[in-house]
Amino acid sequence: MVDEHGEPTGVRLQKVLAAAGVASRRVSEDMIGAGRVSVNGSVVTELGTRIDPENDLVSVDGVAVQLDVTKRYVMLNKPTGVVSSLRDEQGRPDLRRWTDVEEERLFNVGRLDADTSGLLLLTNDGALAHVLAHPSFGVTKTYIALVRGQVAPRTVAQLTKGVELDDGPIVADRARLLPESKASGGNSLVEVTLHSGRNRIVRRMLDAVGHPVIELVRRSFGPLQLGALPVGAARELTKVELGQLLTLSRGAVDPDRAASGSAPTTRQGGPGGTDT
Repeated sequence: MVDEHGEPTGVRLQKVLAAAGVASRRVSEDMIGAGRVSVNGSVVTELGTRIDPENDLVSVDGVAVQLDVTKRYVMLNKPTGVVSSLRDEQGRPDLRRWTDVEEERLFNVGRLDADTSGLLLLTNDGALAHVLAHPSFGVTKTYIALVRGQVAPRTVAQLTKGVELDDGPIVADRARLLPESKASGGNSLVEVTLHSGRNRIVRRMLDAVGHPVIELVRRSFGPLQLGALPVGAARELTKVELGQLLTLSRGAVDPDRAASGSAPTTRQGGPGGTDT
């Protein structure tokens, strides 16, 4: 990269990788020399390569790297009774308990209703949030629901074949009855995966097949897994989790441009609704 006077511009790739926390500058140089680093879809092996961190897309071993160190990504295990809002007009408990302690202004990606607990992502990355929250990009979410009654296999199959609701049909991407249901006192545990962002969709689906939800928790969001994170706790995403999210985001926005490494562009559309 040179300017109109022939002078080099941009920042050396190994310096950018070190600043992003990928590895030390020396180890980053080894990665570049080994052909493990790509810029805009092309493998780079020259140590003198300069890039524009604000516009170029970088990946290591095929996993996207976030070069903007001001971006934050926090996983929260939202408790029940908390609304997915940064300020609730009715005075109910909201997300400020977790966002006010951060220097950056974080916001939630999508929403979980007050009666639903589980994985909620807080970030200041608007472009990534749009991809993750909007149903048109097909990012899946998995929920575990404790429902009333013993769920039959044919009922689980109905969830993946389609359920008619007042606002139109809905089909789960996957659904299964969890074996723990045998010891749940006449109730059942059902795992449902879907990418719809329609309001309270999981609850309405299960109610429509005759098994109202007693408790509902979101266990995964795209590649993110709630794991053993305690209810009410929050943590930064790991480098691996963040890389998975960014890789998914670049591919979902525009697979062709992601393959070539061009800067991402978002599809048009409004934000997603309350997920459950």
